[in-house]
Amino acid sequence: MKDYKLTLAILTVAIVWGTTFLSIRVAVETIPAWFVAGIRQFLAAVIMLMILLYRGQFQWIGWKNLGYQLIFSSLMLIVANGLTTVAEETLTSSLTSLISATSPIIVFLGSVGLGLQKFTIRALVGVLMCFGGITFIFWDGIHDLANPDYRFGILLLFCGILGWASGTIFTKKMNIQSRNISLNLFYQFAFAGIIQIIFAFLFTDDYHFENWSVKSVSAMLYLALFGSVAAFFAYHYALTKVSPVQVSILAYVNTIISIFLSWLILNEEISAKFITAAILIILGVFVINYNREMFKKQRIE
Repeated sequence: MKDYKLTLAILTVAIVWGTTFLSIRVAVETIPAWFVAGIRQFLAAVIMLMILLYRGQFQWIGWKNLGYQLIFSSLMLIVANGLTTVAEETLTSSLTSLISATSPIIVFLGSVGLGLQKFTIRALVGVLMCFGGITFIFWDGIHDLANPDYRFGILLLFCGILGWASGTIFTKKMNIQSRNISLNLFYQFAFAGIIQIIFAFLFTDDYHFENWSVKSVSAMLYLALFGSVAAFFAYHYALTKVSPVQVSILAYVNTIISIFLSWLILNEEISAKFITAAILIILGVFVINYNREMFKKQRIE
């Protein structure tokens, strides 16, 4: 029997997260990045709390489980999401999404190191293709590296990718199972939102609340409701059903959607080298992770 919930979860993650890079870029146009990240997660926590109270499911999860959720929140939300948001203050959404598409490489290599995945010649070819794509990215924008803000943005983005990959591997390695994903997400969002809002006041000199545009605020609200609540719920659900590498390959679907929307809506320039880089990275990720079992029907546990 086919798991329709899993199919819906995967489609949600692929489509919604394909729009988040664009939404972040729009949000940080007038709102400081840490405020975007912090308010996004805090609002997501409020939404999850309302859902839990309505269902009568709000409760204490215990110190051990809380520790797991805080680690996951730190890696996936504070580090990965937060640093990516800050990076988009100086990087285009298309470039950010393309570099972020390399996260499955880190997931794969980390899974190999921890014995969760086997290394093959095909995987080596895929890794080389992905690194070839990265080479094209920096070849196309080598002059931009002279800009310290650009270099800093790239550094933050790679740190964010490392955090995301670490969180994905951590979840599967610890084999963390939950009967209530919504409850775990509340604690994750609440912790990340509070920490990131503190960062916002610490690291932002001028808040200029009066300059926050309606468009940027709307993008931030979209990120809270869909980019956080809907997509993270779907992502957590998918991780309980399939391997972290299988879930992480959604990155290349996200990338295609994000690059197209960035070109269509934000008029970001997409060069021939950029397209070449995208093709190499997407094919590389596919080569690394493809196996026939991935596309067989998932058995409902």
